[in-house]
Amino acid sequence: MVLAKTSRFGKKEIWMADLAKALSHPVRIKILQILSKKNTCICGELVELLPLAQSTVSQHLKELKRVGLIRGDIEGPRTCYCLDENVLEKARVAFTDLFSTICKC
Repeated sequence: MVLAKTSRFGKKEIWMADLAKALSHPVRIKILQILSKKNTCICGELVELLPLAQSTVSQHLKELKRVGLIRGDIEGPRTCYCLDENVLEKARVAFTDLFSTICKC
């Protein structure tokens, strides 16, 4: 059995790899774009805007929430989702630094 050797890497690299993995599905990118355009927390509207079943959308939301890119605030029987601006800014800075280091553009 092959074990991941993430302990040999820094917390920042592990966090960035986890973010990249969470962003590796087009539905998750679309969810972030929708939340950004709405500029407010939204609840069930996401399911109406995506060509997917509610359970599938929920799984994608769960993954984005797991890495902190979105927040899910419970309002009665519903969960309303919005972007976590602090985490997004931290991710933007981290990936900008990465690409400016590896790209000599």
